[in-house]
Amino acid sequence: MDKVKKKLAFGCMRLPMKNGRVDEEQFCKMADRFIEEGFNYFDTAHGYIGGQSETAIRACVSSRHPREDFLLTDKLTDSYFNKQEDIRPFFEEQLKLCGVDYFDFYLMHAQGAGNYPKFKRCRAYETAFELKAEGKIRHVGISFHDTAEVLEQILTEYPQVEVVQIQFNYLDYEDPAVQSRKVYEVCRRHNKPILVMEPVKGGKLANLPAEAARMLNELGGGSPASYALRFAAMQEGMLCVLSGMSSIEQMEDNLSFMKDLKPLDERELDAVHKVVDILHTKHLIECTACRYCTDGCPKQISIPDLFSCYNMREITHDWNADFYYHEVHTVGHGKASDCIKCGKCERICPQHLPIRKLLEEVAAAFEK
Repeated sequence: MDKVKKKLAFGCMRLPMKNGRVDEEQFCKMADRFIEEGFNYFDTAHGYIGGQSETAIRACVSSRHPREDFLLTDKLTDSYFNKQEDIRPFFEEQLKLCGVDYFDFYLMHAQGAGNYPKFKRCRAYETAFELKAEGKIRHVGISFHDTAEVLEQILTEYPQVEVVQIQFNYLDYEDPAVQSRKVYEVCRRHNKPILVMEPVKGGKLANLPAEAARMLNELGGGSPASYALRFAAMQEGMLCVLSGMSSIEQMEDNLSFMKDLKPLDERELDAVHKVVDILHTKHLIECTACRYCTDGCPKQISIPDLFSCYNMREITHDWNADFYYHEVHTVGHGKASDCIKCGKCERICPQHLPIRKLLEEVAAAFEK
């Protein structure tokens, strides 16, 4: 674990895009700069960006930098295997797509009560431990989206798990659905190093309502995103914090305060708590745009984008939200009112959102 040089990780779920493809020229520049500044952790998964993330890693990172200069995490997602015999061929394909001979971290992806039984039945954990013994994985871990009780079960049944990736940010810290604090405490009790995902909650904590942004701007100490990342990184046991950087500007901002990380002081923590209070008055839909809900939607509703439109409307009250709803995100996709309430989205949502009810609210707001 001591190979993680600094506490900022490059999350490759939201890479720079150009004409529907990963902008490899920009990603190369970003990866070069990231490594040049002493950072070395990259995170991907097979389904990210419609399968483009892993190949972008090969094109922009592994083919251009010595293997010892970077750490790479990939994941085993339940939609890509149905029996134990499927796992090794899939894993080998991931190595090939990423252009590496081993993964530094390999995570059982998005673990929770819904898919954990399948991972157990297919002996996914045992297969990963075998691959570690063969030198193809350095550390076996999990990424986790469920309650503290479920995490306690997994870590008790598989104490060999070395690292846990959790959703953790100051808005979710006491959230009863996400349970960031409680999940974090389970990791600490089991002495597991922690990887942080969604520290900026899918960008929500970087693009705050004016009243909330003013609380942080008055501190004069950095961007809204800087306070979110520093809040996560300052906690005990955090190995590193993932940031899905989709532009050079975002990355440079992150590097500016993560190179020499300083914990939030009392004044900054007080401002962050006030931001949480303000956001809780906005009644926003707390979707992180992970897009797990969209794959199986029979009506092809772009659920995260419609939720984003709704939140934009609540925060800004301008014409942009209606424009994006009617002219962008429902063109070629279903409207909120097209939902047939099958419930597939709710069963897979990491945030445990009541998506069917929320789509009714979105329809009422935009489809008068």
